[in-house]
Amino acid sequence: MLVKKFTFNGFQENTYIVYSKSGNCVIIDPGCFVKEEEQELLNFILENELKPLALLNTHAHIDHVLGNSFVLSQFNIPFYLHSDDLITLKSVESYAHVYGFDNYKPSPVPTHFLSHNQKIQVEDIEFDVFHTPGHASGHVVFYSALNNFVINGDVLFKGSFGRVDLPGGDIDVLKRTIHEIMFQLPENTLVYCGHGPETSIAEEKRTNYILQF
Repeated sequence: MLVKKFTFNGFQENTYIVYSKSGNCVIIDPGCFVKEEEQELLNFILENELKPLALLNTHAHIDHVLGNSFVLSQFNIPFYLHSDDLITLKSVESYAHVYGFDNYKPSPVPTHFLSHNQKIQVEDIEFDVFHTPGHASGHVVFYSALNNFVINGDVLFKGSFGRVDLPGGDIDVLKRTIHEIMFQLPENTLVYCGHGPETSIAEEKRTNYILQF
């Protein structure tokens, strides 16, 4: 599988399209908000003749779901989210204006709910799903053992980790998630982050300062 990263909105959120050589794709955490961002996402899909099969959210904080409505209006595809983040998803409409997103179009509700250790497969695209709370109650990551990468949202960042001062955040829970789930992945796993550059499990085990407290 191949991975295309886009960086959208004022939060500099990373949106991902994961696609196969056959042209199937899934869209993960669409943060596109302004027309130019929506068009950039759409152009990549059209120019590469991709067929979207699903929308996946790692979690439902505003910066990761701004483009949900756009994606689902463009493509009639299933939408996956962990049920513990449904309240978070629904709450975005009430505070989007605070961050300047006055024309936010509320996300539709998921058609499928994700669970820990679930395997999801949409044609030739497959992920293991792990529930990874601490940054958000219903946070999940999407791991491809075959392709040696994980779409990890806001759990790990390069040299850092997701903030825990938002509703659903808990530093002790996040540390447990990182040690018991993320750091159990193979050390050469490429980590695609919700913000900033990619990293690896080995690099974060060696340098991440969450290990220091």
